[in-house]
Amino acid sequence: QVQLVESGGGSVQAGGSLRLSCATSTNIYSVNAMGWFRQAPGEERAGVAAIYTSGVSPYYADSVKGRFTLSQDSAENRMYLQMNSLKPEDTAMYYCAARFMRGGTWLPLSKNAYNYWGQGTQVTVSS
Repeated sequence: QVQLVESGGGSVQAGGSLRLSCATSTNIYSVNAMGWFRQAPGEERAGVAAIYTSGVSPYYADSVKGRFTLSQDSAENRMYLQMNSLKPEDTAMYYCAARFMRGGTWLPLSKNAYNYWGQGTQVTVSS
C-alpha cells in the first residue's frame, strides 16, 4: 500500500509560481513510476508530468513544457512540481500518482497507468 499526500497548492496571479510537493509513504524507488495529473471541473483528469524511477528524464504535457519541472528527492521520499509562468488555464486540482504494478505498458501521462493516488491540492491562477 502506497500513500501519497500533496501540498503546496494555492491561489496566484498569472505569471506567478507555485511548488507542489508529494510525500510518499514508501521509498520512491520502490514504485515503478510517479506522475502529476490535474483535473479542472467538468474535464477529464490529464497527465501533466511523469517520471519512471529508473532515472530517465521526465515526460511533460505539451501545455506545460518549459514552464513546469518535475523533480524527486529520494532522501525525503518526495516528488515535486515546480510551476512557473502560471496561466489561468492551469487552474485545476492537482494529483500525485504512483505506479506500483508488474507488467503492462507504462504510458507516462495516462491516468490508467497508475494505481495509487493522493487526495489532490487545488491550484487557482487568476488573470
